[in-house]
Amino acid sequence: MSMIRDLRAAVRPALRRVPSQGGAYDATRDPATNSAVVDCAVYRDGKRVGDHISPAEAMRRVRTEGGFAWIGLHEPAEHEFAGIAREFGLHPLAVEDAVHAHQRPKLERYDDTLFTVFKTIHYVEHAELTATSEVVETGEVMCFTGPDFIITVRHGGQGSLRALRHRLQDDPQLLAKGPSAVLHAIADQVVDGYIAVADAVQDDIDEVEIDVFSDPGKGSRRGGDAGRIYQLKREVLEFKRAVTPLIRPMQLLSERPMRLVDPDIQKYFRDVADHLARVHEQVVSFDDLLNSILQANLAQASVAQNEDMRKITSWAAIFAVPTMIAGIYGMNFDYMPELHWKYGYPAVMVVTVAICVTIHRGFKRNGWL
Repeated sequence: MSMIRDLRAAVRPALRRVPSQGGAYDATRDPATNSAVVDCAVYRDGKRVGDHISPAEAMRRVRTEGGFAWIGLHEPAEHEFAGIAREFGLHPLAVEDAVHAHQRPKLERYDDTLFTVFKTIHYVEHAELTATSEVVETGEVMCFTGPDFIITVRHGGQGSLRALRHRLQDDPQLLAKGPSAVLHAIADQVVDGYIAVADAVQDDIDEVEIDVFSDPGKGSRRGGDAGRIYQLKREVLEFKRAVTPLIRPMQLLSERPMRLVDPDIQKYFRDVADHLARVHEQVVSFDDLLNSILQANLAQASVAQNEDMRKITSWAAIFAVPTMIAGIYGMNFDYMPELHWKYGYPAVMVVTVAICVTIHRGFKRNGWL
């Protein structure tokens, strides 16, 4: 498990160092213009035919020369997105959702535009799972898909589409299918990210499960840690909120004929929907398993408390014998048995020790000590 995490940590920085290709901007705001537009290009017959052009220019070329425009934005402000929304005729409600973010995954149709919201999930590497560890980090990718354009709006530090754009540019035959091919590629990348995160979360759950059910005498935490289990449940719930609402949109894209989705591309959406269903089943099983682990942890804590109480009760019973005998002989009566006998004191001590040893052996035999 640790080797897998080390490999992920080594690969991710390398992916972030992939050089820009095809004239694409880096997946951040342009430092020279502080613009939310990270890339804007026109594609015709699956090939990129425009670099470093404005959205208005891209729209003009598409309307006069054909093809489609792909505009990528990162956390645009309302005034930055307003001009693009007017240029492409985007619905005000969808524009408001795209600017303010924090939307649940969904698919909505506004006239000739599909508005799709995806929740991206990123696994946060950590050396040790604690009661305050952040396991998953969420972001959002929103897509406006029209007959001759696709506009992607990304929120959060994860879920960059730069590498995806490069892969599509290397496959002109697929990219020639139009904006729906880009929409499918984004959905596929998001769901593939879910699969990778699910595998990593499975490792964390396995680690917690081992701690809960391992032998306390071998250096592990006794009964696990309820705080860690509860924190992991919260992170799994965040994961579930990203996966579950997306099932219906993927079913619609894969099953219902849509004018904006190429029939050949719709077949690929079925594969995405199948992968998403498997991830959903896995996340639901995570929640159920964590409930069982938490219950087992609480049961073990209760058993441990009962064992401690039995030990305390056993020792209290043993010490009650000499306390009782000492109390009896401390009453200072003149006529008490063996009070003036030469061997009275040793005899009482021997009897006291014998009774205590007998009681101790009885408790030991019954597993109380």
